[in-house]
Amino acid sequence: MGQNLYHKLYDSHVVGQLPSGQDQLFIGLHMCHEVTSPQAFAMLRENGLKVAYPERTFTTVDHIIPTTIEARQRPLQDKISEEMFTHIEKNSAENGITFFGPEKGQQGVIHVVMPEQGVTQPGMTIACGDSHTATHGAFGAIAFGIGTSQVADVLATQTMAASKLKVRKIEFTGKMKKGVYAKDVALAYINKLGVQGGVGYAYEFCGEMIENMSMEERMTICNMAIEGGARCGYINPDQTTYDYLKDLPYSPKGDAWDRAVAYWNSIASDADAEFDDIVIIDGADIDPYVTWGITPAQSVKIDEKLPAITSFDESEHLVLSEAYEYMGFKEGQDIKGVDIDVCFIGSCTNGRISDFEIAADILKGKKIASGIRAIAVPGSQQMQKEAEAKGLDKIFTDAGFEWRQAGCSMCLAMNPDKLKGREIAASTSNRNFKGRQGSTTGRTLLMSPAMVAVAALEGKVADIREYL
Repeated sequence: MGQNLYHKLYDSHVVGQLPSGQDQLFIGLHMCHEVTSPQAFAMLRENGLKVAYPERTFTTVDHIIPTTIEARQRPLQDKISEEMFTHIEKNSAENGITFFGPEKGQQGVIHVVMPEQGVTQPGMTIACGDSHTATHGAFGAIAFGIGTSQVADVLATQTMAASKLKVRKIEFTGKMKKGVYAKDVALAYINKLGVQGGVGYAYEFCGEMIENMSMEERMTICNMAIEGGARCGYINPDQTTYDYLKDLPYSPKGDAWDRAVAYWNSIASDADAEFDDIVIIDGADIDPYVTWGITPAQSVKIDEKLPAITSFDESEHLVLSEAYEYMGFKEGQDIKGVDIDVCFIGSCTNGRISDFEIAADILKGKKIASGIRAIAVPGSQQMQKEAEAKGLDKIFTDAGFEWRQAGCSMCLAMNPDKLKGREIAASTSNRNFKGRQGSTTGRTLLMSPAMVAVAALEGKVADIREYL
């Protein structure tokens, strides 16, 4: 039997065995942001260690940075945020690490910046102190979110402790229907398999639907693998991957490009590759999804009613009851028509140029509903510049959105962008946990950028298909 991509890359990056029985895995690319790295760099200093391969680590600032021009002035008003910002700048400079900072016009969400710079490439093992590192698997890499102590391990040794995962192939047949987007596909597989379904697994996404997706759509699919419990998610590299990477700043050039493509082709899963599990999802069954609860798996199609608790296994009844109580919803009610207060378009899940183009097409020439607070936050300064050159910022502001500067923004609210009280947000982010968007009682409904755009126009959850 042949091998799948995960096994090929994992096996080729094992450099030793640890006393714990785990493998010592070489990490080809390490990415750091300002939240999980200060303590890791401090550990190195305390132990008299240096960064082993500074050319393999890249940094940026994204979680804590404000998204309005005024609030971004240094020093930042929040002292803790300013301290984190200072640490990432200083640690990068002292260790010879490339820092994609605001002054260079290269700053942004780490999972947006690294792909657009060509830093992320097929065949890599990738680690970052951020759970949504799975995003980079879209390029044919295996990418892990790691904790602070592991960040220190990678800085000091360029390796980390790992154990081989099982691999589940998730095949999507057919094409995306009208009004269905990559975010809906991601919510669909999480709805089907659950937030614990991927525990112990790497997910390989494949099939006709995936093959027809752009790289930005593929990144959305892999980004949310972690929300389904998987350790990582990936897609085999193909011509779409190579077309995206060609001529990017950090992509191979000349003869090195040809050699790289030959290698990248060799790492794709073999036609007779073995998998521990195979799941097939019919594209015809995927419609626009909206989450209603407090986990990304608690979602329904836009034309469905909220489920009865008794329709689930008894083991899930407690969390379902908790979700209904927290959200203030009732079993059997429609998700369509639920009033919303805030609309957020951005994040590492849906903060790329195509996401804003989709929303802008819907918003053009229209006005958002009265009383709606709506913000559009580009995933990077480079993407922001591209969007503004296309006039997308004007479409958003004319419609009533605020056009912001690059950052994580309201996805996790470690910055001034937060929900207030019991506000309900229509959000393109990745998590709808309690308090996730900055208010201990705030509520989050996850959906695609197109669905957020129509929610903004109507002031309530609406069906994008009625606008197409």
